[in-house]
Amino acid sequence: MKKEESLSEQLAKVLTPGRKERRNLVALLQEIQERLGYLPREAMREVASFLEMPAAEVYSVVTFYNQFRLTPIGRYPVQVCMGTACHLKGGKLILQEFERQLGIKVGETTEDGNFSLERIACMGCCMLAPVVKIGDRTPVVKIGDRIYPKMTPFKTDEVLVPYMQKIQRERSKEEQASQ
Repeated sequence: MKKEESLSEQLAKVLTPGRKERRNLVALLQEIQERLGYLPREAMREVASFLEMPAAEVYSVVTFYNQFRLTPIGRYPVQVCMGTACHLKGGKLILQEFERQLGIKVGETTEDGNFSLERIACMGCCMLAPVVKIGDRTPVVKIGDRIYPKMTPFKTDEVLVPYMQKIQRERSKEEQASQ
């Protein structure tokens, strides 16, 4: 119940009377996703109701645009660049290896919520191809991002180790605290 209240509160901040026009659909969806990290079904239903349009129409817009997520993003999003340079230098093999390592497919999140896997059109790091970025939720490369250049399928283990170790340390602390 509390989760629903939280969702309602978040939606109330976005679905304001001055934005009650169909032309605002994409902008509203973008803002909701920015707040929640993804677009839950209930949020899409609320947007449809707010704009007085069929929920199926909202869903069709969400599934048409690649920018929208229907599942929560992981704590550590793994983004594999599939731009031309990265693709030609083995991006697909790297993506497949991350799928194998994490046990998920592109667009999915691990059961523990720690990792999600995304295919990115281009990160703009062509000289470093193929490139992987972990930990930031935006596809744009910014100063301070964890970028892994010149990736190979064999480096996926190496790249994931620090994140796995951090998760394990946090679990150990939680277990000690609960004793």
